[in-house]
Amino acid sequence: MHAILLTATGGPEVLVPGEVPAPRPQAGEVLLRTEAIPAIYPETMLRAGVYPLPIELPIVFGTQAVGVIIAAGAGVDTALIGQRVLVSSNSFGTYAEQVCVPADSVVQVPEALSSVEAAAIGMSGSVAIPLLRTAKLTGTETVLIEAAATGVGAYLTQLTEESGAARIIATAGGPEKAQQAREFGADIVIDHNDPEWVKRLAEALDGATIDVVFDSIGGESARALLDLMTPLRGTMLSYGWLSGAAAEVTTMDLIMRGLTLTGCSGPAWLAGVAQARAEALERAATGSLRPLVDRVLPLDQAARAHRLIEERATRGTIVLQPA
Repeated sequence: MHAILLTATGGPEVLVPGEVPAPRPQAGEVLLRTEAIPAIYPETMLRAGVYPLPIELPIVFGTQAVGVIIAAGAGVDTALIGQRVLVSSNSFGTYAEQVCVPADSVVQVPEALSSVEAAAIGMSGSVAIPLLRTAKLTGTETVLIEAAATGVGAYLTQLTEESGAARIIATAGGPEKAQQAREFGADIVIDHNDPEWVKRLAEALDGATIDVVFDSIGGESARALLDLMTPLRGTMLSYGWLSGAAAEVTTMDLIMRGLTLTGCSGPAWLAGVAQARAEALERAATGSLRPLVDRVLPLDQAARAHRLIEERATRGTIVLQPA
C-alpha cells in the first residue's frame, strides 16, 4: 500500500513516500479506502516536533481523511460497508491509500458534498462551530476574528455573519486574503503582516472597543489587544498560535482590565469539536458554509503541501488524493 511516512521530526522533507503493508481492521474498527486527505496546519506542527510524539518513527502520517468503508472488524455493523465517511485518527495513518479507525469515530458525508469538499471543511469547520457557541453572541457585539480568510477563521467569519454581530473586524495576510475575508462578511480588515497591525486596528476602532476576540495568532499581539477590549465584559477565546507562541497574557493582565480569557483546547474541548463534525458537513452540504479548497495534489506531494502551508501561500485547505 502506498503511503507517506514521517521519517523524523523536522522540515517538510521528512515526509517521504513509501510502501507499507495494508492495514486490517481489528475488533471495533473499520477499514477506509481514502479518497481525499486534508493537509492541515496542526499536522505541520506535529511534523516539525512542536508537540512531542510518544511513538517510534517512522510512522504513516496524517490525522484526517474522507473515503469509503470497505471492511469492518469484529463487533462492527457491516451495514457501514460502502458508506462514505469523514474520519479522524489519534494514532495517525491517514496519509495512505487505506486506514483503519474506530467505527464509532466515523461521520457520514452528505451526498450533496464531494469528498474533497468534506475533507476541506472537516477540521476547520468543526472547530469554528464550538468557538461561536462558546462566544454566545447576542448580535450586539463588535467581534475581532484573526486570520479570517482561511482555515478556522474563514468559517468563523461566515458563521458570525450568519448568526449576527454588530460589527465584524478581521485580520488577513495581504490584499487577496483581505478581499476574501470581506466576501465572507467582514466589515473591516486589517493586514496582520504589518508589524504595527494592532496600532492600525486601534485607529480603525476610533475609540470603540472589541467585545469578543477569536485569537488564533497568540504571542505578544494577544496582550496588546487587551487595551482595545471592552472593560468588564470583553472576552478573548484563544485557540491557536500562528505566531509560534501561545497568547502571552497573564492573570494580572486580565484582572486589571476586568477581562476573560477562555482557552479552547484540551480533551473536553476536542470532544466538542468531534461532536461538531456532522454539523459542519451538513452546513456545507446545505450551503450555509462554503468549503475552501486551495488545490488538490497527489498524495506523493504531501511535503510540498506542508511547505505551502508554512509559507502562508494557501487560500484554503490543500487536499491530497491517492493515485
